[in-house]
Amino acid sequence: MAKNEKKMVDAITPMDEDFAQWYTDIVKKAELIAYTSVKGCMVIRPYGYAIWENIQRILDGMFKETGHENVNMPMFIPESLLQKEKDHVEGFAPEVAWVTYGGNTKLEERLCVRPTSETLFCDHYKDIVHSYRDLPKLYNQWVSVVRWEKTTRPFLRSREFLWQEGHTIHATAEEAIAETEQMLGVYTRFCEESLAIPVVQGKKTESDKFAGAVSTYAIEALMHDGKALQAGTSHYFGDGFAKAFGIQYADKDNTLKYPHQTSWGVTTRLIGAIIMTHGDNNGLVLPPAVAPIQVVIVPAAMHKEGVLDKAREVCAQLKAAGIRVKLDETDNSPGWKFAEYEMKGVPVRLEIGPRDIAANQCILATRHNGEKTAVSLDGLAESVQAKLQEVHDGLYAAALENRKERTYQCRSIDEIQAALAERDGFIEAMWCGDEACEDEVKAQTGAGSRCIPLEQKHIADTCVCCGKPAKCMVLWGKAY
Repeated sequence: MAKNEKKMVDAITPMDEDFAQWYTDIVKKAELIAYTSVKGCMVIRPYGYAIWENIQRILDGMFKETGHENVNMPMFIPESLLQKEKDHVEGFAPEVAWVTYGGNTKLEERLCVRPTSETLFCDHYKDIVHSYRDLPKLYNQWVSVVRWEKTTRPFLRSREFLWQEGHTIHATAEEAIAETEQMLGVYTRFCEESLAIPVVQGKKTESDKFAGAVSTYAIEALMHDGKALQAGTSHYFGDGFAKAFGIQYADKDNTLKYPHQTSWGVTTRLIGAIIMTHGDNNGLVLPPAVAPIQVVIVPAAMHKEGVLDKAREVCAQLKAAGIRVKLDETDNSPGWKFAEYEMKGVPVRLEIGPRDIAANQCILATRHNGEKTAVSLDGLAESVQAKLQEVHDGLYAAALENRKERTYQCRSIDEIQAALAERDGFIEAMWCGDEACEDEVKAQTGAGSRCIPLEQKHIADTCVCCGKPAKCMVLWGKAY
């Protein structure tokens, strides 16, 4: 092992020793982010941004397949506009950043730096929606938003972050509810098929739903350390915003009606989810679908005749097959390169040297399990594609196994406390529907309600807290 490789691995705090520091070490040493002079705001470096670009590319395609169009709304919201939906503004008030001056002139009305854009979309809808023929409007935007968080952590919770926010408006409640559920399904497929992260679909409790929503749906993922991460949300607003903003349309019977709305979004916290679901003590482990580099080629004995030529030929062959590949021709040692790309989580490393060339083969090493396989140079692109699929499947299986091992069924608060005393995880327990019991479980155990899973299980007849008849099973957990 090269000295530089050993030093690089040692630079990461073991996750079992200090999970928070392990996470911070990875986001910095894998060159995903850099800190700035503004607390809670980060520079997303090229490698980190390339992951986001791949997330964006895949999701944007999924949105367009379901009929959505991209738009772009302003960054600033007049205070009077924000105040129109009472529940909405109250929910966001503690996190809002305000602009009070334009240059040297004090503004007559404060401008909110958007924490979300429901009010902006409503202000637009009232000007363009007049008839049933104008509906539905299926919009999405890729922007940054600002929420003045007190406690921040790169990707997971920052004062400015990147996201997409979908906003749609429909003639009927049935159409809007179907949209809400459809987009929850899109997020689920994306997380499982592209990020190799298994998720639980569910509905938020009344106390935990989005400000101004009739109902909020979410996908919840479990991280290495047993804490939950909300990976995406989809909200049904009913006609509350339409009434607040005076949005009406003439239906086929020529009567005026209020339309129904939705919104849905995911953020750069998905990069945090990738790190905390798949990463290990040697660095990042990236799912192939979003990895900036899917395959890195490391030539051995580059000084020998024909080695670099063959490596370049292999690189061109893989690029032509649509694989994101990098050939490292630098004079760093192979050991240094192995450690560098292991730190960066590149799914597959391709090693090739004089002996390999003579045997018409190369070596493929997979990041997630360290296995090495000799494969023929004939049909190499197909072999690499199969190996990338193997990496995805292995990552998903490991994450699912972690979730299964850390999911506990409990029938009392004592059982929850005993389970979480061993190690954190998901708790499946029954609930009566009373918010007081929801609060009491969190107060006593530290585990809050994450969602009411769409796939219900009957664990007991009575509430885990008060012993009264249970209405549903809730997924509980400590969360980021």
